[in-house]
Amino acid sequence: MRVKWRHLGAGALMALLLGAQGAWAGGLERLRAFVQDTHSGEAQFTQTNLSAKSGGAGSKSSGLFQFSRPGRFRWEYREPYPQLIVGDGKTLWIWDPDLKQVTRKKLADSLGSTPAAILAGDNALEKGFSLQEDGQSDGLEWVLATPKSRESGFERVRLGFDASSLARMELHDSFGHTILIRFTAFKTAPHFGPDTFHFTPPAGADVIQ
Repeated sequence: MRVKWRHLGAGALMALLLGAQGAWAGGLERLRAFVQDTHSGEAQFTQTNLSAKSGGAGSKSSGLFQFSRPGRFRWEYREPYPQLIVGDGKTLWIWDPDLKQVTRKKLADSLGSTPAAILAGDNALEKGFSLQEDGQSDGLEWVLATPKSRESGFERVRLGFDASSLARMELHDSFGHTILIRFTAFKTAPHFGPDTFHFTPPAGADVIQ
C-alpha cells in the first residue's frame, strides 16, 4: 500500500468549535466542555504537513470536516487532491480516488491514525492520552495530549483554544513530521444527509483490510 504523507501521515479528524467559554477557562476545561457539549458540527480546515527537513515549508491541503458523536465523522480533502476519510461508528474508511484504493480498519483500533478519530469520540482523548495544560501562545490556550500507547501513531498532540473554539491542532510523530491544522467557519448541530457518515467502496476499487 502506498501511503500519502500529505494526508494525515498514516494514510490519515473533527469540527471543532466550543460554545462560548469565559476568558478564565483554561485549555483543559475548554477541551472537556467541547467533548461534553458539542455533539455534532462541521468546520472548514486547512492542513500543513511539515518534516524535519522542510525548513518550515510543507505541503498544504484543505477541506471540510463533519462529525456526530460518538464515533461518526467525515474528513474530506478537496484541495489540492481529493481524499475521503469516514468513520461510521464501527469502521474507518479511507478512500483515495487517485489510487482507486480503499483502506478499511476497525474504528476502535484507529484512535491515533487521524485527527478526526482522536476527536470524534465522547472520551477518546481521556482514554487514549494523558492530558495536561500547555500554557498560552499565539493568543490560544493549549492542551498537551501524550498517547498512553505506542501504537497511537503520534508522539504528542497539541490542541489550541481561543475564547470560543478549538482553533488549532498540532500532531507530532517520532520521525520529525508535524501536521498543523486550523479550523474555521464552524457550525453547531448542522443538518446531515443520511449518507454523510456512510461509505460504500466504489465499483472496481481495491479494498485493503
